[in-house]
Amino acid sequence: MATKMQVAAEMPRIEMLQVADAVAREKSIDREQVLQAMETAIEKAGRSKYGLEHDIRAEIDRKSGDIKLLRYQEVVDAVENEATQIGIKEAQRRNPEAQVGDFLTDILPPIDFGRIAAQTAKQVITQRMREAERMRQYAEFKDRVGEIVSGAVKRVDFGNVIVDLGGRAEAIIRRDELIPREVYRPSDRVRAYIYDVREEQRGPQIFLSRTHPQFMQKLFAQEVPEIYDGIIEVKAVARDPGSRAKIAVLSHDSSIDPVGACVGMRGSRVQAVVQELQGEKIDIIPWSPDQANFVVNALAPAEVSKVVLDEENERIEVVVPDEQLSLAIGRRGQNVRLASQLTGWDIDIMTEAEESERRQAEMKQRSEAFKEALDVDEVIAHLLVAEGFTSVEDVAMVPLEDLTSIEGFDEDIAGELQRRAQSFIQERDERLEAERRELGVGDDIAAIEAFDKQALVLLGKAGVKTTEDLADLASDELRETVPALGLDEEQANEIIMNARRAAGWFGDEEEAAAEVQE
Repeated sequence: MATKMQVAAEMPRIEMLQVADAVAREKSIDREQVLQAMETAIEKAGRSKYGLEHDIRAEIDRKSGDIKLLRYQEVVDAVENEATQIGIKEAQRRNPEAQVGDFLTDILPPIDFGRIAAQTAKQVITQRMREAERMRQYAEFKDRVGEIVSGAVKRVDFGNVIVDLGGRAEAIIRRDELIPREVYRPSDRVRAYIYDVREEQRGPQIFLSRTHPQFMQKLFAQEVPEIYDGIIEVKAVARDPGSRAKIAVLSHDSSIDPVGACVGMRGSRVQAVVQELQGEKIDIIPWSPDQANFVVNALAPAEVSKVVLDEENERIEVVVPDEQLSLAIGRRGQNVRLASQLTGWDIDIMTEAEESERRQAEMKQRSEAFKEALDVDEVIAHLLVAEGFTSVEDVAMVPLEDLTSIEGFDEDIAGELQRRAQSFIQERDERLEAERRELGVGDDIAAIEAFDKQALVLLGKAGVKTTEDLADLASDELRETVPALGLDEEQANEIIMNARRAAGWFGDEEEAAAEVQE
């Protein structure tokens, strides 16, 4: 092809069009792009002959193959560059209808390509063809992110595998996207998942992965017709590539078992995926809208005795029999880590013995608090804890009948407990209020609803006494100062931003909004 492309005057006109057609077919690019590349090459040769300062353009007739070499000059009032400009008077002598801003053209004699000019033209055409081919590759693959492709290994560079996708494009599997201990040699066949296609300085790059969780999901879709048809939905995937994976599935047809469908007859379907993933063990788990059930399923094969959900912080405590602890955690924490990734919740695992010990410690701590605050004996304190009362506020605020319903409590005992609880809270609040004032914490901070009296004292001890002091804090500093309030980052930011507005930090609401966004 390089010999054929010693362009223009060295080949018949019709043959030039035939070469353009052949190149377009071979590279799978538009014929027009090939002809534009040829015109660029001819223009460059023309400038080399007639002077680089001239605006020389080439035109190839798309039907006949005729080549025109034209010099363009812009019509201007005052000429600054005689090579590319022409004065209005001179232009109107040549063409009475010429106006400022128009271009006049002169047809130049055709050029004969010498060896150097032909070589330059060939380089220009080759470069433009590469650019066109890269644009075609990007246009073809940018919408194929999320697909599985198959190709042949072209070469291996420093652990990165270059894959030939059928001669139309090259892709790369970076070393960290390969399954551990996986080795490829040139000409090996490989399947992988397209997770990114982006334009870079050296052209479009197609990035493949064999460790991406979606790779396993797509493999199941290929092996399990019910997933492909949408009858079974893959809700979540978690992988430790090359070692173990968990996949949660849901059936939209009550007559179809999602786990059994994914396993297949005698394990044929799941084994096909396992083989592709180099023996990676796969736990197929039924998905459940009940978060507790889902976490229990995700920890399989370990058995779970009890779960306690903290929905606000998306944490879950899981209690397992003592002999199941190592199985629930897994080797190097693998099982609990994958279960956490699958469910999206932080999972804390403890044995029944540990849970019992902690519960007893909490009961003892609460009992002591009730004994001290309400001046009662251990029996009554234990009864309150056993009935689910966690603080003195609970005793003071509940309806009286909730207390009288406790076995052994009559109205007199219940009424006296509430009176003592209310008296304790009042005395404590008065003491904290006095301490707050002694520390110098301003009334403006005390008026913030999010802060209780204990929090105000803690702020005062930390040196936060004015709105300006509060405005100076970062959200994590505020949360560390008053941990008992359980503020999340958004709540802490809102308190601080309100303090900054009150302190006059912002000139207007737009500036405040920009600060919040930052």
